[in-house]
Amino acid sequence: MKKNIHSILSILVIIAVLAFIYITLKPQWVSKREEALAEFSTDRALTHVKEIAQKPHYVGSSNHEIVAQYIESELKELGLETSIQEGFTMSDWGNLVKSKNIMARIKGSNNTKALLLLSHYDSAPHSASHGASDDASGVATILEGVRAFLYSKEKHKNDIIILFTDAEELGLNGAALFVTQHQWAKDVGLVINFEARGTSGPSYMLMETNSGNAGLVKEFAEAKTTYPVSNSLMYSIYKMLPNDTDLTVFREQGDIQGFNFAFIDDHFNYHTQQDDLAHLNETSLTHQGSYLMPLMKYFSNANLNQAPTKEDFVYFTIPFTFINYPFAWVLPMTLIALGLFVLLIFIGKAKRIITFSEIFRGFVPLLGAIAIAGLVTFLGWKIILQIYPQYNDLLNGFTYNGHVYIAAFVLLTIGICFAFYNSFSEAKITMNHFVAPLFLWIIINAILAYSLKGAGFLIIPVYFGLFLFAIYVITQKMNLLISLLFSIPALLIIAPFIHMFPIGLGLKVLFGSAILTVLTFGLLLPVFGSFLKKGIWALLFFIASIACFAWGGYTSGYENGKAKSNSLLYIYNADNNTYKWATYDVNLDEWTKKYLGQDPKDAIALNDLPLFSKYSSGFSYSADAPKINLSKPTVSFLLDSVRGNTRYLKIKITPNRNVNRYDIFGDTKMTFNNFKANGAAPLGQKGDQLARKGAKVLSYYVINNEPLIMQFNIDSKSVFDMTLIESSFDLLTNPLLNVDKRASWMMPTPFVLNDAVVIKEKIKPSKVVLDTTPTTTVPQDSLNVANDSLKPSTVVVP
Repeated sequence: MKKNIHSILSILVIIAVLAFIYITLKPQWVSKREEALAEFSTDRALTHVKEIAQKPHYVGSSNHEIVAQYIESELKELGLETSIQEGFTMSDWGNLVKSKNIMARIKGSNNTKALLLLSHYDSAPHSASHGASDDASGVATILEGVRAFLYSKEKHKNDIIILFTDAEELGLNGAALFVTQHQWAKDVGLVINFEARGTSGPSYMLMETNSGNAGLVKEFAEAKTTYPVSNSLMYSIYKMLPNDTDLTVFREQGDIQGFNFAFIDDHFNYHTQQDDLAHLNETSLTHQGSYLMPLMKYFSNANLNQAPTKEDFVYFTIPFTFINYPFAWVLPMTLIALGLFVLLIFIGKAKRIITFSEIFRGFVPLLGAIAIAGLVTFLGWKIILQIYPQYNDLLNGFTYNGHVYIAAFVLLTIGICFAFYNSFSEAKITMNHFVAPLFLWIIINAILAYSLKGAGFLIIPVYFGLFLFAIYVITQKMNLLISLLFSIPALLIIAPFIHMFPIGLGLKVLFGSAILTVLTFGLLLPVFGSFLKKGIWALLFFIASIACFAWGGYTSGYENGKAKSNSLLYIYNADNNTYKWATYDVNLDEWTKKYLGQDPKDAIALNDLPLFSKYSSGFSYSADAPKINLSKPTVSFLLDSVRGNTRYLKIKITPNRNVNRYDIFGDTKMTFNNFKANGAAPLGQKGDQLARKGAKVLSYYVINNEPLIMQFNIDSKSVFDMTLIESSFDLLTNPLLNVDKRASWMMPTPFVLNDAVVIKEKIKPSKVVLDTTPTTTVPQDSLNVANDSLKPSTVVVP
């Protein structure tokens, strides 16, 4: 009976530690408006979010300008002189847009280099996103933080630049405009960027630097933020992935380093109409503020003119603490652990408390649990997607009840572990079998020491396991209290990743969480191995897992606030005079079926020129649509001349209806040289040739119906084959179509062109026309080329 009580108490202690970890990841309170004016107030910040996120405010929308004016007025209210930067940029993604950045600068007493506070104010297009988290929360954090900082009359040496960028959602265009064209960019020494990839959860710190991270790590530690949440494993993985925040542009184009801060939980709301004030977690906003205030105070007085270091540091956080040490320590720490491990094995063998036969037997339950748990979870999630096909509607891969499925598979995995150790291990030989997980963890860390040094901190829980093993070898006794105490580092450092990986990468990686759960169970084997009735514990965890799966099924439906995403487009092909409804959806609902019918055709033919999608979504179904009168754009050739082997072209596309986007495609055999669009050359292009993936040339997001003017040259022998797709985001408001509004439990699918009226047609060369636009000029070199042309029919624009 006493042993059973010890088991129950052990489980309760572990649950308490895990609860403590979760609670201390971020502030669990909301700072009120009534609090000191020199302090950050969540309530005051929420006032800004409420104003900014009233309606969608994507680039080109009427609300976009309203939000810009609000931000400008709030900066002026703080007594700051505000400036505006406008201009065209074409991102390396091929996205062209005219951005409008909003800036202010607070002078310091002895500036080394400026501290830049960064956030973007545009919301995501196509999906009716209000942008409350992404990124009104970032704008509000900076506005409220600067207000409190100014009120406190905090002395500071460095200038503080406040930059609210535009068109981040379209291709980081506003940031590119500032870094490449604004005179303040050369003054910036450090950037602090606030973002969001969900609507709740702790805010993670993620740094960006072209050199080593040691300087940033040390400075961040000195700033002493209250609730730091970060680790260098995330940093190492992040450097291997395509990065896509405004800060990336500062690093790549300006060699300026900095910190990103973003909360990522409830990822299912990201870029959807549910990114609104109601879904924004207030404590996540509080967490952002808890970063900004100490960092602004510290870096506004730090020397930001120091040369970046080449050294990298390992770092990780435990509640209220930020720990770091050099990469150079990683391999020695692993080798020392291996040496200590071997020494303890031979001492235990000499004392006859360790036997090699039992050590080898210890690999059976460990490897068996890893294999079965990983396989069951991998196949289990596949089966769940078959049972509940609606889960595939959420492109980001994390369902509304995703946390329930994380719990279900983790509980199932723990049950599998108990079942294996019940069959292949006894309490009296637990420490013999503890050798297997220790050895496996050392091998994993040895691999990481060479391939992923940012994960070097994972050796620390292994050391505590080795210390516990040493106590056993020396005393030949086990103490449950000591075992629990030495197991806490594994819970603090490793357990959060079990939850974090599927949140950040989607439920498709649940099998990784299952394997990590088994490995963590192995480090806690001195605790769990002492349980006498492991079979009963296995049954209890299986029952708890089944309950979670049942709850997941019960909550698998949609409702207002947890909506089903769907998509619909009206496509007019002007080349063959056809009219189609089209969707990206795999699972059609009553709204889409009203237009596509009960038995729609596949839409393979519509995917010949794939539109950009974050998740490479293509059209799935199509159906004939009614014919309506749509005004096609006017395509004018302002220049079409040949000199030698080169053909010089300047094409103007002018909309004849209110439009929001142009997508331009060219045959993959065409090579575009010296390409410019509305005067902007592609960002970061090397050489004269336009770098592109597939047929896409560019996507132009239109503001105030401004025309698109492309200027480039191609080989004169190339067959001219270009297509334009013109889109307006007015499907639901177009009076010619009378499309019904969605039900309250539906929302537009994000990450794709959606709710759009589309015209598709070939760009056909024609007689050169005079460009009467006053602001449009033809460069003199182009005129000279045209005059010298050997092509008699060429008309030159004077």
